Amino acid sequence: MEYLQYEFQGTGQPKLFRSAVLAGVVSSGNLEVLIEAADLNGRCSVEVRTSAQGYSDIWRAVLNDFAVRHDLSNLQISINDGGATPAVVSLRLDQAIEEYAEPRHD
Repeated sequence: MEYLQYEFQGTGQPKLFRSAVLAGVVSSGNLEVLIEAADLNGRCSVEVRTSAQGYSDIWRAVLNDFAVRHDLSNLQISINDGGATPAVVSLRLDQAIEEYAEPRHD
């Protein structure tokens, strides 16, 4: 098990329609993403727990792309990975942020 941590400085302000969102499940070849609102002085913090060791540069590239595309601030993102490919990671992150930013209809 490897633990990785990244931070990105954002300029955007996410709409706080939800305090937290969980997307995906950890199983063979998949991952779960938890996005939570947090007061991080404009930063987006990402913690990754992964069963695949030695891929920190690839994680950094995928997460940097996500951070640039969405320009998010004040979010804590936790990822539990069961060996997902970079394309699956990117897709799951996009799904989670889309749900996070979607207005609730309760």
